[in-house]
Amino acid sequence: QVQLVESGGGLVQAGGSLRLSCAASGRAVSSFAMGWFRQAPGKEREFVAGLSKLGVVTSYADSVKGRVTISRDNAKNTVYLQMNSLKPEDTAVYYCAADISVGVSTMPRTYDYWGQGTQVTVSS
Repeated sequence: QVQLVESGGGLVQAGGSLRLSCAASGRAVSSFAMGWFRQAPGKEREFVAGLSKLGVVTSYADSVKGRVTISRDNAKNTVYLQMNSLKPEDTAVYYCAADISVGVSTMPRTYDYWGQGTQVTVSS
């Protein structure tokens, strides 16, 4: 079992930046492939970024590529999502998720553990 707690969301103007954190407890984040997803009102949950279990492979949705970076700090047992050049269409609840598999999956159903989410709102 692992518990995931997201933080760092908030209200930001278009063009601004936010860094989301996902603090894990119960097991090391290095035991999992990690992903960030988001869900806007009335829309399905969608993949944003992922990091393989070994921390070598990253994957990004086309909509955020070049603006978002996923990273992991094993000492702090935390995964981060640095988001720059934010757009109003980035507004959503952002979720951190852990997958016991090795590789990065873009499918929510493959992830085993989820955090409660943190709201990101980007104003125009």
